Amino acid sequence: MANRLNMLPEDCVFTILSLTSPADACRVILASSSLRSAAESDIVWGRFLPSDLAYILSRTHSQINFSSMKELYFQLCDSVLIDGGRKSFSLNKISGRKSFVLSSRALSIYLSNEQNHWTWSTHSASRFSEVIELKSISSIDIEGRISTQDLSPNTTYSAYLIIQVSDRAFGLDSIASEISVSMNECSVSNTAYLCPLDERKQLLGSLLYMNRRRMMEKLVVEGDGQRPSKREDGWMEIELGEFFVGEEGEEVIMKLMEVKGYQLKGGLIIEGIEVRPKC
Repeated sequence: MANRLNMLPEDCVFTILSLTSPADACRVILASSSLRSAAESDIVWGRFLPSDLAYILSRTHSQINFSSMKELYFQLCDSVLIDGGRKSFSLNKISGRKSFVLSSRALSIYLSNEQNHWTWSTHSASRFSEVIELKSISSIDIEGRISTQDLSPNTTYSAYLIIQVSDRAFGLDSIASEISVSMNECSVSNTAYLCPLDERKQLLGSLLYMNRRRMMEKLVVEGDGQRPSKREDGWMEIELGEFFVGEEGEEVIMKLMEVKGYQLKGGLIIEGIEVRPKC
């Protein structure tokens, strides 16, 4: 590719590189010293940045300093806080598609401001200033909302609840939670448990608290809902569902609910909900 581009006029090179991808531009930078200037230009990297870049930068929690569009692109790939620190925004390094994380403060959580049920605190592994931890409650209802106008068009997204389970957890796996993603009249629903299968100490804690040995043993063997998966950042995530972003702006509603079991539960730590491209 680089050899063929060398034979073209400079304005044609700019146009062609602008129609490729950030990954392709980086390959050209490494493959051809004569094309490096074009491949690193603001013209090319400005095309890879979101069309609503000015609006995104106006929402950042702190000022971003950059000397080129390429530098700005990779700063945004590393995630920046926006909307008063209640959300984070990032770009996918390969595709340039947008991702968001809605912090626990940006979610609607049933009785989240009741100190008998939930507590707000700092967490060393969180990108946000606060996370929320469940103390004791019988019903969990967590909801996040995002407009598709904030996301990349013509892209399939998934929503993920980002959690941890504390050593003091109890009752979280007595019954599966209901999870869903809805947009207009379309809704995708499933069930999920809040503890991974290898977190036996949480299951034992729940067993001792509820004194229901038979029920818990049956749960471990027969539970068929989703389980959380580990992330590279030290948290776990549960996929709530996926949706497709077209050209029109619509509101997406993402939920996790457990309101049928009525047993007390605690020890769930919530960082937020992430919305990211499937590929």
